[in-house]
This record gives sequence, C-alpha cells and structure tokens, in this order.
Amino acid sequence: MFAPDYLVKYINSAINKIAYPEEPKGLYEPIKYALDGAGKRLRPLLTLATCDVLGGDIDAAKNQAIGVEMFHNFTLLHDDVMDKADMRRGKATVHRQWNESTAILSGDAMLTLASQYMAKGDGTKTWDVLTLFNQTAMEVYQGQQYDMDFEHRYDVSVEEYIEMIRLKTAVLLGCACKLGAIMAGAFDSERNAFYKYGVKLGLAFQLKDDYLDTYGDPEVFGKNIGGDILNDKKTWLLISALAEDETDTVKALIGAEVEPEVKIAEIKAVYDRLDLGNRCQALMDQYAKEAVDALNTVGLSDKDLEFFRQMAQDAIARTH
Repeated sequence: MFAPDYLVKYINSAINKIAYPEEPKGLYEPIKYALDGAGKRLRPLLTLATCDVLGGDIDAAKNQAIGVEMFHNFTLLHDDVMDKADMRRGKATVHRQWNESTAILSGDAMLTLASQYMAKGDGTKTWDVLTLFNQTAMEVYQGQQYDMDFEHRYDVSVEEYIEMIRLKTAVLLGCACKLGAIMAGAFDSERNAFYKYGVKLGLAFQLKDDYLDTYGDPEVFGKNIGGDILNDKKTWLLISALAEDETDTVKALIGAEVEPEVKIAEIKAVYDRLDLGNRCQALMDQYAKEAVDALNTVGLSDKDLEFFRQMAQDAIARTH
C-alpha cells in the first residue's frame, strides 16, 4: 500500500497540473488561490487510499480525488462568505483577498469543475459515482442549512448538532472513501464499510475543529481563535454549556455587546469549569474507534488496517 506522503504528493501534483482557461483571470485565479492553500488533502487521500487498499489502481481514481477536493474547497469559499471569516489556512479568505461576489462565482465554477472531474474515467462506474456525489452534495447543503437555522435557536440539542455535522462535514469523508471503493470495483459491502469509516472519521474531525477553534494555537491553527464563540456558533461545546451552565453565564453573553476578548475568556471559563474540553476529546476518541471498527468486516491485513487506524488517530491528535 502507498504511504500517505506519497499519496498527498500524488494529489498535489495532479491539482497543480489542472489546466485552467487563461481568461477570465478573475474567475480562475481565486480557484487556484484556494487550492494552493493545500490543506490536509484528507478527502482525496481517503479516495486514493481506499482504492489502493481494495486492489484498484490509484490512477483510476485520480479524477474523483480531484473532484472531491474541488467540491470541498467550493464549500469553504461559500462558508467563509456566510461566516464572514477573515482567514483560512493561514492566509486571507477568497472574499477578503478579492470580494464576496468573486468568492461566490469562483465557488460556483469549482462546483461545476468538481462535477466534471467526477464524471471522468471508467464509464461503467459513472452512474454510481455521480449518484453518490449528487446525494452527498445535497446532504452537505442540508447540513449547512441546519447550521444556519441553529444560529437563531438556543434549544439545539447535542443529537441535532451531531446530525448537522454528519451532513455538513462527515458525509463528504464517507463519500471520499466510497468513491475510492467504487473506482476499485469493490463489492457493496466493502463500499458501505468504508463509507461508514469516513462518516465516523468526519464526526471526530469536525469535533476536533470545534475544539481547536477554542483551545487551539492561532499560529498553528491557521485562523483566529474564538471565532465560533464570537459568532455564537452552536458547536458541541456551546450547546453543552447552554444545557449545563446553571449560572446562565453563556446564555447572557450570546448576542451581548461586550469586548471580544472578554466574551471569549468568560465563555471559555465556563467550558473549563464543566470540563467540556476533555469531554469533547473523549467523544472524538469514541468516533475514531467506531470508524476503525467499521472496517473489521472488510478483511484488511493488519498493516492496511493500521493505515486507517493511524489516519483516525491523526485526525483527533492534530493541532490545525
């Protein structure tokens, strides 16, 4: 099986070789800018690794790997506009580097490019690939809508939140894995096992993002710390604090006109008092374990299973 570093270099090389039209530059330069941010390449890595471990040729899954990364970055462009985020991966977001209209339009172009890449390759697999991709895309939009709806609610439950991040984040990781299985010609049972792995990994991954937004190092995390708190974003941490904080400190600070540093410090103090940081980490650990357990029926070698176990551990141990 190929090593992760090799697969990341492989996908970066493929992305760098994308031949965009020369004009209009205002449409394509933001796309290149967004993809040049590199990121972790987790989703295309999952596509290639799954294809590889199931006996497929990673070249056969290259276009789908590009497509899933293109789609992921399209969602980030639009999310950053909606969240009014200033930084992404340590540099200015597209709507700050250019403007909101550019971010929206270039994001639209990325969605179309993602669809085009998904359709490339073995024609006998195109129906399965596009059915999965389109279903996943609609679920991601549903998750984003729930996230927006939650902004106006104070009674969001942990169960509702988990379902929201399953749709908004986790299903795309499940899709990435399943795409690799499809392109490898895997059985349905193998496709479904890897899809479950990706979804459980995605839940752990998003919880870690929420954790890092409060407890991470901004120099390492690549964006300002406390943004979720300032935006009253309904994360697992905030939802749990609202439900358990008998002093109602958190509830009183939501929507209040206080200095950003004060709001972050006071809400974080409640999180600490309720031990929410450690409890969030324990939940990540649970989902990471469930991800690996999902692959027990596939019959992977110990070495191959360790590859995916390590990916799950890296997802929850990361600092950015």
